[in-house]
Amino acid sequence: MTSRLFKAALAAAALSVVGAPFGAAAQEFTKTVRIVVPFAPGGTSDTLARLIGPKLSEAIGQTVVVENKPGAAGNIGADAVAKSEGDGHTLLLMDVGSLATAPSLFPDLTFDVQKDLAPVGMVMFGPYVLAVNPSVPAKTPKELADYAKANPGKLAVATSGVGAMNHITSVQVAKGLGIEWKTVPYKGGSAANKAVISGESQVIINGSTATLPFVTSGQMTGIAVTGDERIAAAKDLPTFKESGLAADSAGTWQGILASGKTSPEMIKRLNEELQKILAMPDVQAKIAEQGGSVRPGSADDFKTWLSTNIDTYGKIIQEAGIKVGG
Repeated sequence: MTSRLFKAALAAAALSVVGAPFGAAAQEFTKTVRIVVPFAPGGTSDTLARLIGPKLSEAIGQTVVVENKPGAAGNIGADAVAKSEGDGHTLLLMDVGSLATAPSLFPDLTFDVQKDLAPVGMVMFGPYVLAVNPSVPAKTPKELADYAKANPGKLAVATSGVGAMNHITSVQVAKGLGIEWKTVPYKGGSAANKAVISGESQVIINGSTATLPFVTSGQMTGIAVTGDERIAAAKDLPTFKESGLAADSAGTWQGILASGKTSPEMIKRLNEELQKILAMPDVQAKIAEQGGSVRPGSADDFKTWLSTNIDTYGKIIQEAGIKVGG
């Protein structure tokens, strides 16, 4: 009996020795971390990734690189992260509103948003800015509507891609104004900004972080902003609600996700590092400069948000009859 007990104790000790490092290793970073941004450089997601990347690198002691994988309203980059190794070294940073709309818009989606991706944490909320090329003689929603009605077929609204949140918002706004405009999808907010600045497209509804600088510099004419209050950096721009525009609560919700195979321990570690970064005064100031605000919280908070908004936007898409290619 004594011999059997001794052997059992040895076996239990061996298991504890093997098991302890495994749990610890699951939370450690051993190689370069990639932050995949599923849009072209220069947009809101890209700006945030390049703000957060160096901070995360310093915290974990590993190189952090930003990799742009634009296309299909963010689905190409999201798919790459969903299919990556579940070791926490490949992350996705994007407008998660696009993830919330994807299941309803893309019947042939190559990944399951809620199973193949694991929410790490929300990063920020940024209101949308409705702006036009200066050649468009409009400074208010009414003037924009009047111009569109008097010049049918002349206005094109630039979006971040078919099915992106700003695409859906542009459909809601046009419907509310009783106008029609051509929707032109680009590979992210940066490309959409360039199109409006050049006059290739005339209208944009896009995240303030990426678009507000062009309004304040005079390269675009601001019309209105979404959100509950005016942006401190552009107090003269009324809110959608003040202007009677639809989709007044729309905006860009930016978050970080990992592969759905990532361990809970690694998700927890990533979230902890993210919360520290979001609490840094320089990070908060940089985001606030562009009209945004940080959105700290747990991975579970983000998971609940995503699930709720998949249902909410699914109903909006169905009721509005929004279809990919529309």
